[in-house]
This record gives sequence, C-alpha cells and structure tokens, in this order.
Amino acid sequence: MQKDISVIISTYNSPEWLRKVLYGYNTQTYRNFEVIIADDGSDERTQKIIEEIQKEVFFPILHVWHEDNGFQKTIILNKALLASTTAYILMTDGDCIPREDFIEEHIKYREEGYFLSGGYYKLPMNISKSITKEDIFSGQCFDLSWLKKHGVHHSFKNSKLYNNSFKSWLLNYLTPTTPSWNGHNSSGWKSDFLAVNGFDERMQYGGEDREFGERLINLGIKAKQIRYSTVCIHLDHERGYVKPEMIQKNLMIRKETKQQKKTWTEFGIKKKQLI
Repeated sequence: MQKDISVIISTYNSPEWLRKVLYGYNTQTYRNFEVIIADDGSDERTQKIIEEIQKEVFFPILHVWHEDNGFQKTIILNKALLASTTAYILMTDGDCIPREDFIEEHIKYREEGYFLSGGYYKLPMNISKSITKEDIFSGQCFDLSWLKKHGVHHSFKNSKLYNNSFKSWLLNYLTPTTPSWNGHNSSGWKSDFLAVNGFDERMQYGGEDREFGERLINLGIKAKQIRYSTVCIHLDHERGYVKPEMIQKNLMIRKETKQQKKTWTEFGIKKKQLI
C-alpha cells in the first residue's frame, strides 16, 4: 500500500539514540508511513543499528547517507527529501523519541497552504541514558509522574507532555511563541518544499531550519502552531560541532532571505548550471 507520510530523521554518529527513536516509531497509532534516515556521514555503527531495527519494526526504513565532510545536514536533508515517496513529509531528529500519537497528530492538523510547527520536551542526560526499549513501548517515559521519580522538576515546560487534546489546543492558541520551521518536529507538503528549492546547502549549524521556513512563509505558506499537540522527548547530547563562524554565516544568509523576501535559494536541490 502506498504510504501516506514520510518521516525524515536526521542523524550523525548517535546510534544508541537513533535506536530509541526508531523504537518510538514502532509504537505509532498511525501506521501508514515510511522512515528515511538522513545520515550526515555516520560510521558503520549507525548502519548496523538500522539493519538490526529493520528486523524488529513494522515500517520500512531507507538509509540515505553521504561521506562525512563536516556538518552538512542541509545537503543530506535535500537528498532525503528527494528520496521520499509521499506528498507529505514530517522532519525530525535522531534524538527525539515520538509519543505514540506523534504522527497521528501531524496527520490530523495537516492542511494545504500550511506547514506545522512542533516542539520538544528536553530531558537531562541521566534520564536520556536510562530510558529503555520497555519504557518506550509502555509509554511511561512520557509520563510526568515517572519522569519526576527520575529527577525531573516541576516546571511550566512539563505542560508539553499533557495528554489532553483540549489543554493542548488551548496552549497552542495562547503560547506567545511564533510558529517556525523547527527541524526536530515540523511537517509540510513536499510540493511546497520543492517550490522553495529545499534547504540552502551553504548553511551549517544554527538557523538553517528557520531559514527554510522563512522562505516557505515568503512563498505564502502559513505556519500552524502545534507545539503542545505533537509530543516528542529530546535526548540530551553534546554539540561539539557548533562553531561561531557557522552561526555568523547563517545569520547573514537569513538576513538576506528576510530583507529580499526570498522564496528560492540558488544553493538548494537545483543548482545553477555553469556555462
């Protein structure tokens, strides 16, 4: 049967985190999806994990990989986008475990002329490490009482884990946060992504997802806030790949996109042909 939605998961040398994330997709209530791993040059450990998981889960997994040449997430995301087989695409990261209704909620709120902007609930390292396959399959790693037993403190951010549709709707409506394209939890139509020429491949870490969303908005696509409806928990990790020069370059590209109201990047999926 033709799949209805593609889930693109970006990863780089975090095989055990990716394992937990893929277990999360095996719990999904909405099952008509494919998973595409956008792998920014991981070593053979990630390939091995994917081969193991493929034998356990119900959904198909396509591993899109290129050689490691520094932080090139935008390039591998464009390759994964082209490899997808569906009209609708959800993008997330290999450190974000989805709750069982994650894809179902994206399907529920999708609408032509919009992209969906979700969020995440960040976990400390000790809980990130201790979560087991059983914790994911049972759903207890999303339960606030379970998390508090493991050291999570009282916070308004805990409301991101509410399993109540009215409360989630109300918080989506009331939140002052502007909806934007968030690479850990956003979805939209493949035709719209192609209309802006995908991600700008000049960009490395720091705002590359936001710039993609800004071009979508410049195109006339509206952003819909669903950060309290689509629940995923973010596993902690170091960010040794972050460099100040990356941030500065990306800020300049974003500034240009905003000032010129760009809808297209010349450095995306389609490249200028040199004469």
